[in-house]
Amino acid sequence: MTRPRRAAGQAAARIGALPLALVATLLSAPAAAQPRDTLTIGITQYPSTFHPNIENMAAKSYVLGFARRPLTAYGADWRLTCLACETLPSLENGLAERETTPDGKAGIRVTFRLRQGTSWGDGTPVTSEDLRFAWEAGREAATGFGPAEFYRSAYELIVVDPRTVTLRFDRVTFEYASMGDFQPLPAHIERARWQADPRAYRTRTAYDTETTNPALWNGPYRITAVQPGASITLERNAAWNGAAPHFRRIVIRTVENTPALEAQLLAGQVDMVAGELGLPIEQAIALERRTGNRFRFLYQPGLIYEHMDLRHDHVALADRRVRQALLMATDRAQITERLFGGRQPVAHTSVNPLDPMHDPQVRQWPFDLARARALLDEAGWTPGPDGIRRNAAGERLSLEFMTTAGNRAREQVQQVLQGMWRQAGIEARIRNEPPRVFFAETLSRRRFQGLALFAWISAPESVPRSSLHSDEIPREERNWSGQNYGGFRNAEMDVLTHSIPEELDRERRREMWRRLQAIYAEELPAIPLWFRADAHVWPTWLDGVRPTGHLNASPLWAEEWRAR
Repeated sequence: MTRPRRAAGQAAARIGALPLALVATLLSAPAAAQPRDTLTIGITQYPSTFHPNIENMAAKSYVLGFARRPLTAYGADWRLTCLACETLPSLENGLAERETTPDGKAGIRVTFRLRQGTSWGDGTPVTSEDLRFAWEAGREAATGFGPAEFYRSAYELIVVDPRTVTLRFDRVTFEYASMGDFQPLPAHIERARWQADPRAYRTRTAYDTETTNPALWNGPYRITAVQPGASITLERNAAWNGAAPHFRRIVIRTVENTPALEAQLLAGQVDMVAGELGLPIEQAIALERRTGNRFRFLYQPGLIYEHMDLRHDHVALADRRVRQALLMATDRAQITERLFGGRQPVAHTSVNPLDPMHDPQVRQWPFDLARARALLDEAGWTPGPDGIRRNAAGERLSLEFMTTAGNRAREQVQQVLQGMWRQAGIEARIRNEPPRVFFAETLSRRRFQGLALFAWISAPESVPRSSLHSDEIPREERNWSGQNYGGFRNAEMDVLTHSIPEELDRERRREMWRRLQAIYAEELPAIPLWFRADAHVWPTWLDGVRPTGHLNASPLWAEEWRAR
């Protein structure tokens, strides 16, 4: 699902230690007056890159929602819609047509026309050449764009005219009109950098070396200042030809420590906390009780899957019985009730009950410490003199356990799980990192050694090929694209994640989804925990924010945000 600097975390620690008397004063004092043409937003992560197609991180998606417009996105109603295009292609309107590929496969061609008058921030029109460049860069494996399957399948891009392109795919899928992260890239800025060295492009892109260059941005706002690890400033994009945004300036502040983020909200240093990357739900509930009507709160359930990725080549975790034992030694119902007020339902696979393809009959693993111990015995891990299990070679069942540093809820969960697992004879060694390091380096380059706690955020009926197909295991020759961080391999899962999109009949697709969930629940490519609800905290004077509860974040419609 996806997607900060140590300096910000250090500042957060100092603020988090405020005396109780001062906290009480902040609770009772009115927020500092803010000019209504500026909106200051607090989030808990800082993007590891600003490039739209390199790495997946929720912080990047949130920030770029203000400054870029992809071709298509799912709205708050969970329906696919055009953003940078004029009309959503369909077989009915003729913008999508079935065809046979040159090598005899059943394929489809899909035509998109860019909106009239769309420009980059330097006034250069957004054209078909910008889509052609994005496609060319994505097709080159050394670039490291994801998802790789999209670019493999889109075997030809035809420029019809300066605003129209046709993509030819070598397979027909039910989601043929959804372009995901495929979007225009400013060829007049980026193409020469990419052509010089595709493999080094990810470190030379202007998105990271010249982030404030207006030519990179085609949304209602453009990035005008960055303070790495701490803040991002966006201002109205003069070249934007859509509805005029209300706020002249958007300031996004990164505060990795969630108690410190709450303190900044109370002090008026931020106007709102973004639900997509904000306060844990139990912290927001407590804040609402204390502050009454001072802020507006919305608790948005969504397609947000909190789980633990795990290394499938680990001496212990490679054994399915150990993975099952870990899950059965985890009292998820007690954790969600005590830490989250029961607002985050236990997950049994990665498919959310809100998703139409969820199977309510999928296998469930209840908390059963005795059974967990028996499975570990069966797998050859027996208790040592200190209570920690060992195998026949004398290796301890000791697992490195990582998550995003500063996220209070996740760090509490780690502590609870550490205690629960010890009762089964499993040692968890907690080692956390700032989110930007955790996502950009440790996960994407598969440097974690045991368990990694984070969330996937998906779109409605999003086939999890990138996280479950064996071809999506990140590796150096593909410049670390792919999201199968744990290295899960299962031949039937490979077939399903490839075949489900090709089934256009919804009910037949549902049967395939049932099988996918059954394999997931049995093989446990990851340890499912719960489905999150986002806690949005807004000032009472803000209107127009529409949380989606899925992958496409609310800033994609920031031009609708208004101050009363």
